[in-house]
Amino acid sequence: MFGGLIAYNGTVSSLEPLPQGGARLRVRCEGAAVEKPEIKDSIAVNGVCLTATELMGDIVAFDVIPETLARTNLGGLRKGDVVNVEYSLRVGDRMGGHFVYGHVDAAATVLTREPEGQGVRIRLERPAALAPMLTEKAFVALDGVSVTIATAGTGWFEIALIPETLNRTTFGRRMINDKVNLEVDPIARYAVAAMLAR
Repeated sequence: MFGGLIAYNGTVSSLEPLPQGGARLRVRCEGAAVEKPEIKDSIAVNGVCLTATELMGDIVAFDVIPETLARTNLGGLRKGDVVNVEYSLRVGDRMGGHFVYGHVDAAATVLTREPEGQGVRIRLERPAALAPMLTEKAFVALDGVSVTIATAGTGWFEIALIPETLNRTTFGRRMINDKVNLEVDPIARYAVAAMLAR
């Protein structure tokens, strides 16, 4: 489990397609010396919960299965791309975002990006199947970043980002037509599922 507060970046070393499907992703992860990940640990890369399968100093390898490639933006990564990295929460860690599982629902397209005050407002695609969970003032994780939905309309929703988020995460680089990993708030997911089950 993660908190959606990004303390580290990573740089893609390689993404190698595997003959049987899926891919092997290697990322040079900031914070590895401090966090001391082990093989089998969960690490979120652009908000996707992946399992460390190999460690070479600060380079961590992950197996990315076809399901993950189909639902996320990881398949489009190239050597040198910067990604958000979050190590899993430990008992007693401060929670400043919201609970993020790293189970991405969809890759949403950036529709617009406009300056707003000292920050930026970004409009993203709002997939119809997820619309009930993507409402104004709800939490959402985008590329693993815990943010609040500023407003929502038919087929879209917007987030308003402060300079700190733009500087610390991949949102400083996200442009129109980029794909962003989207995970709805787990509480909203369970609430909607319970209502539909009645």
